Amino acid sequence: MNLKIKEKFPFFKENKDVSYLDSAASSLKLQTVIDSLNDYYVNNGTNVHRGAYKLSYLATEAFEETRELVSKYINSSLSEVIFTKGTTDGLNKLANSLANMINEGDEIITSELEHHSSILPWMNICEIKKAKLVYIPLDEEGRITIDNFNKVLSDKTKVVAINQMSNVLGHLVDVKSIAKLAHEKGAIVIVDAAQSVAHTKIDVKDLDVDFLAFSAHKIFGPNGVGVLYGKKKLLEEIRPFEFGGEMANSVNIDYMDFKDIPYKFEAGTPVIAEVIAFKEVFKFLNEIDTDKMFKHEIKLKDYALEQMKNIKGIKIYNLNSDSPLITFNIANIHPHDIVSILDSKNVYVRAGKHCNDLTHRFLKVNATLRASFSVYNTKEDVDKFISALNEASNFFEGFGD
Repeated sequence: MNLKIKEKFPFFKENKDVSYLDSAASSLKLQTVIDSLNDYYVNNGTNVHRGAYKLSYLATEAFEETRELVSKYINSSLSEVIFTKGTTDGLNKLANSLANMINEGDEIITSELEHHSSILPWMNICEIKKAKLVYIPLDEEGRITIDNFNKVLSDKTKVVAINQMSNVLGHLVDVKSIAKLAHEKGAIVIVDAAQSVAHTKIDVKDLDVDFLAFSAHKIFGPNGVGVLYGKKKLLEEIRPFEFGGEMANSVNIDYMDFKDIPYKFEAGTPVIAEVIAFKEVFKFLNEIDTDKMFKHEIKLKDYALEQMKNIKGIKIYNLNSDSPLITFNIANIHPHDIVSILDSKNVYVRAGKHCNDLTHRFLKVNATLRASFSVYNTKEDVDKFISALNEASNFFEGFGD
């Protein structure tokens, strides 16, 4: 990618020597996003969908422009885009709203690849409703296959809650085929797209999933805002997640009438500045060649993998990953010890369980290191990463002499 891309991220102006390889946790922010946040708070600051004056109208117009850009990017209708606080918020609210359709003995299909935000809401509901959580068996690489999905799909299946891309192993899941099979059983399909949205184009009509959630902070946007997509028919049928201002048409002593979708799901004052600033992400993505961006990220990952294989004691858990993410350990050295050395060299990677205990149990390890690459990373970042890894490995090996 053109190095001018890096200039769009002000992080590097103050952190010139940092190699940021933790974008799977949270991406860096575009200058245009930051400028938009400042502009709203300095020059507007009014509420949306409420005021009958010019600035409120302008804020509402800007707010709704983001919804339009999101809907175009994921190929949905405007009314199918709900703004949330993020993936976790959206998936929790959705699960709680759908809970009344779950009965004792019903089955919820999920997998050991799930982030806690995807699995814990349904684990909680299964406990309350005495339903059963069913796991798709993973193959030797830790992938979900259609054959294995078919093994657990049954007439008792009510919901399938899975990710499109694993945040630990980076495997891409064939959610389109899964949705087709699940729908034949009358099941609802919910997709956690927190990781995939940054590395693959999402077309909800083509995937034919019922619900899909992602966060702005994973794709160069502000913190505290996300999107929950839902099929219009289903959104019209289910009750709101929350109740409060601007989601009701009228309220009587013993009756309340809700607004049309998506507004019946957006109670209270939203994170206005963040939603408005989020549109800058889609302007950026529409300006660049996203296919070229994805290829650039994978090229960096492959370059890193080739060199990592030469590090003594290295164990890489996802050599054939579909995403620009490498999860690994070095024998007999705790990930937090490795990351402390890398930190001293201004190389930032993730260490721990990555909010995903089940995948680590599948791998039979307590924690891992994770390096993830994005559009603003360069070959020099990889070289620095490899150099720091070698230094860390050699440093701790010395303690064994």
